[in-house]
Amino acid sequence: MKHIAAAILVLLSIRGYSQDTVAWYDPIIVADKMIGNLHPRIALDQENNPLVLFGNTYGNAYITKWTGKAFGDPVQINSPTKHVFTESWAGPEMISRGDTIYVAYKELPEEKGKICLKHSYDGGKNFSIVTEVDDSDNNSISRFPTVAIDPYGNPVVAYMQLDNGFHNPRYVVARSKDLGETFARGAVVPDHSGGRVSDCCPATVVESGNATVIIYRDNLNNQRNVWAGISSISGVNFARGIQLDKTNWTTEQCVPNAPDGIIVGDTLYTAFMSGAGDSSVIYLSKAAVTGTSANVTPITSKITGLASQNFPRIANSGDAAALVWEQSIADYTQICMLFTNEIANGFPETYDTVAVGQFSNLGVAIGGGHIYIVYQDDSSGNLMCRIGRYKETLVNKLLAQSTTVGFHPASSGKYFIVSIPNVASCMMSDLDGKEYEMDLQCKKNSCKVNTEDLDPGLYIVKIYCTDDKVYTYKYQVKEVKERERKEKD
Repeated sequence: MKHIAAAILVLLSIRGYSQDTVAWYDPIIVADKMIGNLHPRIALDQENNPLVLFGNTYGNAYITKWTGKAFGDPVQINSPTKHVFTESWAGPEMISRGDTIYVAYKELPEEKGKICLKHSYDGGKNFSIVTEVDDSDNNSISRFPTVAIDPYGNPVVAYMQLDNGFHNPRYVVARSKDLGETFARGAVVPDHSGGRVSDCCPATVVESGNATVIIYRDNLNNQRNVWAGISSISGVNFARGIQLDKTNWTTEQCVPNAPDGIIVGDTLYTAFMSGAGDSSVIYLSKAAVTGTSANVTPITSKITGLASQNFPRIANSGDAAALVWEQSIADYTQICMLFTNEIANGFPETYDTVAVGQFSNLGVAIGGGHIYIVYQDDSSGNLMCRIGRYKETLVNKLLAQSTTVGFHPASSGKYFIVSIPNVASCMMSDLDGKEYEMDLQCKKNSCKVNTEDLDPGLYIVKIYCTDDKVYTYKYQVKEVKERERKEKD
């Protein structure tokens, strides 16, 4: 390990910073009611400019991109001869990393149409031809695609598969190794409760390092809890499951309300709706990806006159996170948001009311010191956006520049392993701005980084690769006593 005396990163100023205030700009029309406003989803390009995906009642899907002052003319994603499944509660999904964008959707008719994917490598200016994702045949039906990106920029698409007649629902996860040009046969996710997936509820798939997690609503004798199927080997199989929802909501009605989640560090945060109490309420679940159980709490205290909360969405940029939802009070609805610059500390008790009126589904993205919320305005019929500004910490700015990759701290706390080929060097910076060039012990596709000689504390890790990519992480070096205790255990 080589100590670099010159301080390039000045991180000291971020210590103790806990301001979670958001300043909001006036609402902006994303798309006129004549085009559509169904099931909005939002992602950011390399420069943190938003792109919005949405559908309409005619089975068409569109993307519109921020031009600097407004959203541009929507561009139709699907072929004019191929309509797609899009409703308020379900429809096309989108994910981005830098200027790589993937859009997944279900072609109609639902009994015969395929799960499809289109990609863009230039921030949404141009999209590829269609790639068929699912391997459903004449004996099966597919629906509800959801998409994530693996450590190497490849798309991961999960979708529900059913037997003809909409029987025997299960989720399948298909991976691509060539940036979405082709897909391997999907891995079936077993239902870990002993029941089956809830056949009208979309799911969410998320990735972090070698972990692939699909979050879905379960149906065990009409008990509609939310579960996670977890693969620790990049989605080859999903041998483990965690019950994320402990409210034990029992209803004979199928619930078309998708849970949503993010992975920050080694923690899975999941937002979901449950009607187990006096009204439908949004809950936040927190679970270690490598663990077996979850902590579950409602996102708000009791609200006078609350009729329901619905459509939760959660997004992060580094450790900063925003959680949005729609809630009904009396005869009007609200778009609400919780924000924190450090999700490990939890969300504040007070939420922002972003809009008041009549609304349905919504989406959220965060990055570059801004929060973008898109929502379906049922009063005007327009698709709307509200942009908020927050003070981005330097740590989160550095973390947001990273591309997720396999990162595995040893239980002893003495080293960590980075699972990626073509590593050139590793730098670690402490909160005083001192940099350390770390010694590497590399094999074919991974490198070991020894941290025993570092003082205890928080560090920013940067992994530099021969292809000019830089991967950034936050890493806690443990005290010697804590290391020794873990070794004895």
